[in-house]
Amino acid sequence: MTVRVAAATAAFVCIVATAMPCVGQGKLPSEMAWTAYDTGSSGFNIAVAIGQQLKQKYGSDLRLLPSGNDTGRLAPVRAGRAVISQMGIGTYFAQEGVFEFGQKAWGPQPARLLMTATSCNGLGLAVARDTGVKTVADLKGKRLGIVVGSPALTQGALALLGFAGLGATDVKTVEFSSNNAMWKGMVNNEADIALSSTISGQSKEMDTSPRGVIWPSMPSTDTAGWARVKKKAPYFVAVQATCGSGGLTPDKPVEMAGYAYPIFMTYADRSEEQVYVITKAMIDSYADYKAGAPGADGMALDKQNFTWVVPYHPGAIKAFREKGAWSDAAQKHNDALIARQQVIAAAWKAFGANAPSDEKDFAAGWLKARAAALTKSGMDVIFE
Repeated sequence: MTVRVAAATAAFVCIVATAMPCVGQGKLPSEMAWTAYDTGSSGFNIAVAIGQQLKQKYGSDLRLLPSGNDTGRLAPVRAGRAVISQMGIGTYFAQEGVFEFGQKAWGPQPARLLMTATSCNGLGLAVARDTGVKTVADLKGKRLGIVVGSPALTQGALALLGFAGLGATDVKTVEFSSNNAMWKGMVNNEADIALSSTISGQSKEMDTSPRGVIWPSMPSTDTAGWARVKKKAPYFVAVQATCGSGGLTPDKPVEMAGYAYPIFMTYADRSEEQVYVITKAMIDSYADYKAGAPGADGMALDKQNFTWVVPYHPGAIKAFREKGAWSDAAQKHNDALIARQQVIAAAWKAFGANAPSDEKDFAAGWLKARAAALTKSGMDVIFE
């Protein structure tokens, strides 16, 4: 087996294989490279579990290339050195051409999904229990931890505060140098709020600290609240979190925010047949890897969200159609997402023809050009 999992570290090595067993009408590559989050992360471990089954069932050797940031994970895929990137919400930012993807070296990326994982956890506002907070509205005046250089975390947290009509001026922001530093600050009573998954190690550590942790409810029935969230972060969806810190169980769930993680994606120009056989193999081997890592059960076919914010690759769609899971409504939604990407890509090309050389002027000018193109096409700007 290419991927050898050590009990604690999920380390791996790669050995080139020659077998190319059939999957449907095609064959999995004898060797593949995927990119993923850092070694030991939940996303990395899920990829390891899938890789084990691709080897055992189809003889395909998987080499994982870990990286701690979005551009580091996407670069090998863009360059053709990796087939798939296992991403987080950076997939959406790449499509939209914002944050680090609003720089000259990147720009909007033609992202396409294969599959995503949606498990029992939520991903929302973790709040110190000792603050006495019960609802999102109670967060007014509290201290929000943010990580310098991580606009995704800041964007997400502020969007969720919008559920109660709150914004940046309603909380006290406290800056930290890293995610781990922010959580250490939470434990040490330097901050009260942080964006997190209910199953993250940091939130579990917070839960066992004297401060404790809770997850304020965000009921799906509050349509106005969710409309405010989606105006700033349309990738969030209402989920019923039944596992993780804060005492979440199937008997004591909390309706809150979440989105799929990890997100298996590639580029629009990649071979339809190759993406098809990979997706089909992931679907067909699900029963064998679903218990292989925490969260891997979220890869189930019936947990895929076909009307999310990033379009699916034609190869993946072919696999879904064969399983009877793809609908005309899903296709219509997918076509609309691709049209959005085309508008943004055209705006990027036009802007680049006479773009300023200064990096700050470039970034600011691009956001204006992007907003103008989307507005003209009757599409939501989201990032301004």
